[in-house]
Amino acid sequence: MVKLEIRKNTYYDSVTLMIISKDVKNLSGVSEALVGMGTDLNREIAGNLGLDADGFEDVTANDFFVAADCDDENCFKKVVEKVDELLNKKAEKSKAEYFPPTLDGAIKVEKNLNMAVISVPGRFAADVAKDCLDRDINVMLFSDNVTIEEEKALKEYAVSKELLMMGPDCGTAVINHVPLAFANVIKPGKIGLVCASGTGAQEVSTIIDQLGEGVSQLLGTGGRDLKSEIGGIMMKQCLNALIEDPKTEIIVLVSKPPAKDVEDQILKIAANAGKPVVVCFIGGDAEKIKKTGLYAAVSLEDAAHKAVALAKGEAVSDFEDFTMGLEKAEALAAEERAGMIQGQKYVRAFIPAEPFAMRQ
Repeated sequence: MVKLEIRKNTYYDSVTLMIISKDVKNLSGVSEALVGMGTDLNREIAGNLGLDADGFEDVTANDFFVAADCDDENCFKKVVEKVDELLNKKAEKSKAEYFPPTLDGAIKVEKNLNMAVISVPGRFAADVAKDCLDRDINVMLFSDNVTIEEEKALKEYAVSKELLMMGPDCGTAVINHVPLAFANVIKPGKIGLVCASGTGAQEVSTIIDQLGEGVSQLLGTGGRDLKSEIGGIMMKQCLNALIEDPKTEIIVLVSKPPAKDVEDQILKIAANAGKPVVVCFIGGDAEKIKKTGLYAAVSLEDAAHKAVALAKGEAVSDFEDFTMGLEKAEALAAEERAGMIQGQKYVRAFIPAEPFAMRQ
C-alpha cells in the first residue's frame, strides 16, 4: 500500500532529506520511500516510483512530504516515526555545534571566506547568491527554481567581479582539490573540467582518476548556462579561468549540445586556448568541433580517455569500448538477462548519481 503524509509550509534542507530517504527504505516492510520537498522534480520522481498517493496533487514546493510503499498502516507509522527521529537527531546535532545564522555572522567567524555552497528554497536562492557576490564570495548554487532572468543577472554580476556563479542546479564541483556537494574524491592532476552536467562531471572525473591521472579544477555551470537566454556566461568564465591556470594543462568541456550561437563562441575561445581542449557536447556535431582544431569526444568515457591520453603524451583515438572490456560487459549482461522472466518488457532502476530530488 502507498501512504502519504504532507506537512504544509515546512522546510528541511535537501542533503538531510536525501540521507533520510535512504535510511527509511531500509526499514522492514518498506519496498520504496521518498522524503522531500514538493518540488517539480520530486513530484516527478514520486510519480515514477508510484508514490504519488491520493492527495499528492496538493503538495507544493513549500511543503514537506513522506511517501512510502509499505506493508500496512502500522508500517507507515514506523516510517513517519523514523523520519521524525532522524530529523530530531539532525536538529540536536545542529544545536551542539555553532552555525552562524546569517552570512554576516559567518564572515565574522571566518573573515577569509571566498566560497559559498547555497541550498535554500528557490524563491530565496537568488537573493542569497547576490548577497554572497556582493561580498566577493564565489557561489555554487545548488538550489534550483531560480528564474532564467535571475540566473543571467547573477552570472553577469559575477563576471563583472571576476567571481564564479556556478548554477543554479549545480551539484558537482571540485575547487582546489576540495569536493563540493555531490563530487567524488579524485586525485589532483593537470586536467581541468568545465561541466554543464553534474552526472557528466562525475563520470568523466572518476574515469580520469581510474586511468591514473588527476584533476586540477572541476567547475560546474548549471544545466541552462549554454542556452541562448544565458549565453554560456559561466562556461566562458570558467574556460578562461582554466586557460589562465598554470596547473591546468588539458581542458575538458562537457554539456548537452549548446545553442548554436553560444557553441560558436565557446569553440572560438577553446580554439585559442593554447592548451589541448576535449569537447564533449553529448549528441552534438563532432565534425564541427574537429574543424576548429579541438578534440571531439563521442561519449563521456571517450572524453576521459582522450584527456588522459593527452596528459600522458600518448596518441589520441576514439574510445568506443567498455572500460571493463567487451567480454566482461557481455558476460555481465548475460548474467542479468538470465534473471529476467520470459516476455519481460521493462527494466526499472533508480540510480541517484546526481543530487536527485532535493534541490529547492
